[in-house]
Amino acid sequence: MEAQAIPTITPLIESADQWGEMLVLLPLLVALEVVLSADNAIALAVISRGLKDPTLQSQALNLGLALALVFRLGLIAAAEWVIDFWPLQLAAAGYLLWLATTSLLPLLRNGAAEADGAPELEVSADGTPGLGEAQAPHNRGLASVIATLALTDLAFSLDSVAAAVAVSDRLPLVMTGAAIGVVALRLTAGLFVRWLAVFRHLEAAGYLAVGLVGVRLIVRLGAPQLVPPEWVLLSVVGLLFAWGFSARKPAEAEPLPQAPS
Repeated sequence: MEAQAIPTITPLIESADQWGEMLVLLPLLVALEVVLSADNAIALAVISRGLKDPTLQSQALNLGLALALVFRLGLIAAAEWVIDFWPLQLAAAGYLLWLATTSLLPLLRNGAAEADGAPELEVSADGTPGLGEAQAPHNRGLASVIATLALTDLAFSLDSVAAAVAVSDRLPLVMTGAAIGVVALRLTAGLFVRWLAVFRHLEAAGYLAVGLVGVRLIVRLGAPQLVPPEWVLLSVVGLLFAWGFSARKPAEAEPLPQAPS
């Protein structure tokens, strides 16, 4: 007699199949979230650095990504509609391109000023350039930064949600992978907050990767046959980050000890 014919055993077999699928697919979904979120992590790190207080930076990342998780779960629940709704994808692409452009322009101006021997410019809270360490984001309030973090992750999530749903159509499994991915994103963003203060090209590399994702979304909408394979995008992002980690910022000179009077 076949085991499937025994009613009391059939639920156990189905449960075993579900657990087997989870053990195989859940690590894959989490890895997919982590790999596709590298450029997202650096963008979130730079945005949180708009708050000068490290405690506020941590709070902003925690609350912003908690809100982002709610958005991600909503996207997954409505994945079939979201994937085919081109206005939302166009808005996400436009936002990513705007974020990359408005953040790269000050960095380019600061780089040109540094090459000419002038001190770097810093954009202050009221939008006027001043002297000091270059910072891409404006010095805004906590609520504004939290909203920007959640919106930025939402724009990035369109790509990762589409990839995750293509791997599995089981929504609880995909949602579990997304939740673990957001936790990993929080840890990665915290690391990038520290690395941004050390490596001089890392911020520019991150925003170039953000712009690349925006361009890819535009191409996928207008000419999907021209979209390169995923490994090509990941390879380019990897090269950008290799450049980003290639040079450290010069160490600040320590003050000379004063001569005894």
